[in-house]
Amino acid sequence: MEPLSEYQIRASFVNCSKGEAQRAGLPDLAEVAWEHLDFLGWPDPSGSSRAYLVVPHEGGLVGLLLRQSAPGNPSVRRAKMCQLCITPHAGDGVCLAVAPKTGASGRKGDSTGIHICRDLACSLYARGRKVPSAAAVRETLPPEARVARLQQNLADFVARVMGRPRAAG
Repeated sequence: MEPLSEYQIRASFVNCSKGEAQRAGLPDLAEVAWEHLDFLGWPDPSGSSRAYLVVPHEGGLVGLLLRQSAPGNPSVRRAKMCQLCITPHAGDGVCLAVAPKTGASGRKGDSTGIHICRDLACSLYARGRKVPSAAAVRETLPPEARVARLQQNLADFVARVMGRPRAAG
């Protein structure tokens, strides 16, 4: 992914108000390892349930506001799998992230959700640059295939948020 400026990030949001985009706490952009990313994703630094994704999509950028589910009961240790990078995590490593839809359906309050890595490090997991704690199952697909699958799953999610069906590819 090419490095992004604060202006590009804030201007990319499609499912929140301009005010919400301006108030979004950004990560330290100078510390981002852009060359290993398919999207920029980060939880809100204030500790709220908000999280953000900025995705290269159809020749531009699409920024999405997400709401992450709260961590579950620590005594329940059921493993879950991220629907973007297909990485299994124990405990609270995966959460439900809900994004308001764009357009008329979003104004009615419609949203769509996806189970996603809570730390939003899907690009690093797909490339093998980060390993989830307590990962008992290892995938045998080569990193290039995992990255391609991540990119397709991400494009499909963005299309759902924007209310556009994805063409089979």
